Amino acid sequence: MKLRHLTLPLVAALALSLAACSKEDATGAPGAPGASAEDKTPIAPGQAFDVLAAQGKGFTAGAMMSAHTVYVLFDPQCPHCGHLWQSSQPLHSKVKFVWLPVAIMNAKSAPQGAAIMTAANPVETMNAHEQQLLAGQGGMSASASIPPEVMQTIKTNTNLLERLGATSVPFIVSKHQRTGAVITQAGAMGPEALASFLGMGQ
Repeated sequence: MKLRHLTLPLVAALALSLAACSKEDATGAPGAPGASAEDKTPIAPGQAFDVLAAQGKGFTAGAMMSAHTVYVLFDPQCPHCGHLWQSSQPLHSKVKFVWLPVAIMNAKSAPQGAAIMTAANPVETMNAHEQQLLAGQGGMSASASIPPEVMQTIKTNTNLLERLGATSVPFIVSKHQRTGAVITQAGAMGPEALASFLGMGQ
């Protein structure tokens, strides 16, 4: 019985590791924007929330006026990010999610991230994109011509992901609702697990 209890965390960790897209999964690396001239200073876990709040840029979904903010670094080509997007929907009435596009997967990542971020309605665009991606259709069509300031935003977000020491997406950064402690997590999870992780459980 003791052995069974010892293996459960390992199984859970393995399952979680399979619910994320890493750079090793990437194809067509030249499509990922580089950030050679940007700050490479590692971000301490306890500073992750404040740094993303100050330097990350994306679009907001959920309760715009909520004091509970969750930052999600995502690659538009990552299906696990799509699953997390779906899992976050039930929490939209209570939580403000800020989705920050990065480009680590392939040549479609940056154009799709730019298209979503600059859309008239990013939430509707993200919904349509993720439905297509999870249906195996590759996601939305997007122009490879990206405005320089938008490309810089994606480069900055990608650099922040690297400085956080993250090797996969989605990567979640928030503050625990009950304790106020900064919490980070790589990988997708279901709605109940996400609520529990954020400290919203009973």
